[in-house]
Amino acid sequence: MTLFVFSRPHKTKNVTLNDVVGVRRPLGAVTRGTTAPGRLRRADRWLLANWPSLRSAARPLVVDLGFGASPVTTYDLAARLRRVNPSVRVVGLDVDPARVAAARAEPPPAGLPVEFAVGGFELAGLRPDVVRAFNVLRQYPAGEVEKWWAEMTGRLAPGGFVLDGTCDESRRLASWVRLTASGPQSLTLAVDLSGSPGLVAARLPKLLISRNVDGEPVHRLLRALDDGWARLAWRSVFGPRQRFAAVVEELRAAGWPIADGPARWRRGEVTVAWTAIAPGLSIG
Repeated sequence: MTLFVFSRPHKTKNVTLNDVVGVRRPLGAVTRGTTAPGRLRRADRWLLANWPSLRSAARPLVVDLGFGASPVTTYDLAARLRRVNPSVRVVGLDVDPARVAAARAEPPPAGLPVEFAVGGFELAGLRPDVVRAFNVLRQYPAGEVEKWWAEMTGRLAPGGFVLDGTCDESRRLASWVRLTASGPQSLTLAVDLSGSPGLVAARLPKLLISRNVDGEPVHRLLRALDDGWARLAWRSVFGPRQRFAAVVEELRAAGWPIADGPARWRRGEVTVAWTAIAPGLSIG
């Protein structure tokens, strides 16, 4: 299927994605583009567990924004989603036409029907149910984040959401914010259980990374995780997964609005309501 034409589109008989939505300059800057197979698997697993309508939705649309120098994580996402709902439509967007051309020229693994087009925060005019935007806003000034959040959420299908996140190259540390048309809803931390949970601070979303200072709620959350990790060191005899789950259970008992349950916590992942860690706010 031809999805994007870079020259003489008036002479082609194919209808391209960018033709359909109207060619316009994409909003955003070219990212570093670094990627690797499985790099976003923790966020993808969380998405599957926290998108209840995925299984029953009729041809839901998912946009992978800023897929980078290789579409490998876009294909990872498509493969996971299609195991749950084979009708899922996945579109990889990037502001760099050369990356889009390379992605379209690459044979898809196992025939996965993924589309690619030039696009940025305007989402190429699409109305997706879900947008995954990882390691995109990290390169922008913190003062621009809310503007780009509004740009993306304003283009969602009804009930849609955005995952704005950051992860490291090792795939061990990640965090992401779930956004809807009403604004940010939650923050998820995916920590490396071989070390202190607070190390995930280096991979906080852009709006929060500079807020990891005394007096800010996100700093209080990370400090509480580290304090609990140290205090419950004796639980390491049961393994790091059980130890971290016990830490999160203590935090919830202390009043933190934490979602999910032990099965998720044992993966080293914890989701907290945005109201508890929004900049300038606090709980308790």
